[in-house]
Amino acid sequence: MMVRQPRSHVLAIAYPAQGHVGPLMKLCLLIADHGIKVTFVTAACIHARVLAAAAEINNGKAHNSIDIVSIPDGLDPQDGRKDTIQLSECTKRVIPSHLENLIKKADLSEDHEKITCVIADATVAWVLDAAKNMGVKTAMFWPTIVAGFALNLRIQHLIETKIIDHNGTPLKNEMIHISPKLPTMSADDLIWDPIRQKIIFGYATSCDAIPNLLPIGPLLSTNRPGKPTTSLWPEDSTCLNWLDKQPAQSVIYVAFGSIAILYQHQFEELALGLELAGRPFLWVVRPNLLDGSKIKYPDGFLERVADLSKIIDWAPQEQALAHPSVACFISHCGWNSTIEGLSMGVPFLCWPYFADQFLISNYICDFWKVGLELKQDESGTISRQEVKRKLDELLSDGRIRQNGLKIQEMAKKSLGEGGSSMKNFETFVEQLKCMR
Repeated sequence: MMVRQPRSHVLAIAYPAQGHVGPLMKLCLLIADHGIKVTFVTAACIHARVLAAAAEINNGKAHNSIDIVSIPDGLDPQDGRKDTIQLSECTKRVIPSHLENLIKKADLSEDHEKITCVIADATVAWVLDAAKNMGVKTAMFWPTIVAGFALNLRIQHLIETKIIDHNGTPLKNEMIHISPKLPTMSADDLIWDPIRQKIIFGYATSCDAIPNLLPIGPLLSTNRPGKPTTSLWPEDSTCLNWLDKQPAQSVIYVAFGSIAILYQHQFEELALGLELAGRPFLWVVRPNLLDGSKIKYPDGFLERVADLSKIIDWAPQEQALAHPSVACFISHCGWNSTIEGLSMGVPFLCWPYFADQFLISNYICDFWKVGLELKQDESGTISRQEVKRKLDELLSDGRIRQNGLKIQEMAKKSLGEGGSSMKNFETFVEQLKCMR
């Protein structure tokens, strides 16, 4: 009689936001492709959207390699989830005990496929303590630019040299050297912003001594058969048909991720700047882009740009950026958007919003030289004239596109057979398979 050997079983958990759930889900799908069982844990506030994305991944059916389970996030159903500070504090207080219960339940399951490894997004790295206390192996997933991680490893040094205080507040405007291989950064580049400083700095100090780093990526949905989505927002694929009708390298793609907010005057200046540019544009305008205010365009704008524009709530971004008609990407410089743009060789016009996005913008413009940054005027607004001026400059500079194509080729090589990323991923999978 043959006895089936239990599989290795990974439990993965991410902070409940698109920029964290998306990349970890992509990693988990790749892990599941190698015969490892995966349980993906979501906070209650996003569970329905993650299930919808999973159904999309598997043509309307539950994914047969990934179980998606929900645990409470600590907030009442009537509470909004827009307050990231409140959500973070509640999840940190509530989730560890529920995670322990999931691990115990798996240990007692009939299939005997107990949890053998917990993978946690760095933003919720505190759950790893609960796993370790139960004797479960752990791995931390860093979902953003490696320079941000390198910065975290230098926090104690920055405190000792009085560049920042114990809360992460800059004490002097001094250039920071985090590695001989990386460019210097100023205090303005620190990845924790004043509003979210307490939380982000707390996360950063939780990963001050992480061994055995394995760079893996870019993590792209287009690398898997069928080009599945891991988006928490419904994607409007009609934009791809619209892109098919546009000339090669003609379209300005505009998207600010799932969190960035514009105020009304700034929104209008951007709209009028796109109109002034006189080029086709695909603009992702989330319903909540104006922080709850109803989207209001400048008078007559939609009629004037009707023949040049496609405006949608959310795009299948990887496919849009890979389209040959896209000329450039006006981006908030979130890491997922940046990785997708770099992987497609698309030049950037940078509009960072908060946290690590300013650091990433500096890398795009000054280190990789694949984009330009939009600058605010004296009133703190990016004017319509600035949008047009920088678009004209970006699209006339062939060196920027050539630099982008070089990075695109580097990404392809890394992901290919024998590439550094592929080797690292295979090493990680073998380590997971040994955890039984």
